[in-house]
Amino acid sequence: MIPDFLKKFESDLKKYEREFVRIKAKPRKEKLLEDNLELTDSKFLGFPFFPKEKEYPKDKSGKPMIMIAQLNFEQIPKLEHFPENGILQLFLSPTDWYDEDSKIIYHSKEELSKQTLADFSFLSINDYEEMPIYKLHQLSFEKGIDKGGSEDSQFDYLFDETDYWDFTESLNEEQEKQFREYFDSMRHKIGGYAEFTQSDPRDYNAEQRNDIQVLQIDVDDHIMFGDSGLGHIFINKKNLINRDFSKAYFYWDCC
Repeated sequence: MIPDFLKKFESDLKKYEREFVRIKAKPRKEKLLEDNLELTDSKFLGFPFFPKEKEYPKDKSGKPMIMIAQLNFEQIPKLEHFPENGILQLFLSPTDWYDEDSKIIYHSKEELSKQTLADFSFLSINDYEEMPIYKLHQLSFEKGIDKGGSEDSQFDYLFDETDYWDFTESLNEEQEKQFREYFDSMRHKIGGYAEFTQSDPRDYNAEQRNDIQVLQIDVDDHIMFGDSGLGHIFINKKNLINRDFSKAYFYWDCC
């Protein structure tokens, strides 16, 4: 329910609402380099689905990369413009991920029937020491509605000609709490508004200003990018529709 003090803005704010998919990430009991989930399952960390005929991703120094996130779109509620099938993966360098040494790979539905890599002995326990995700997570999904966000540059609504932060200064303590809860854009998610600990990088690049958030990985007991940071994948709308994830990019920031 919209707070009473926002009722006069309700019809305008409706235009800013966005569907997203909430990710519920359940930590598993497996140790690192163990994964009893299916190779095609949606997960954080663990072993990826990867066709044998494809070259496994390597970082700039030639080391095999670690899969951080895998999304199987057949397991995910449908979002406009997003794939209905296929698998999307985020790989990070085991040593230089903080310099955004990453690869984003999409496997089409047709590729899922191909012979898959099953031996991951080329990965060592040491490769996981600096990873921002420390434990295998099993993912489940449910749809939600994002109302807006304090840091997302695409939420540019003005409350009586006043921006988000200036408007909060006019509120009492209880109203401010309700306001922040209503426009909460935290959590692991697909789509929706993005949350940042610093600022939205799309705001500084005209070509990226309208890019869509594909994935947001938030902080939890076994996940942290730097100091309480978040990780994201963004992509241009046209490339998302065309399933051209070679143009997607990884971004993270922290306190």
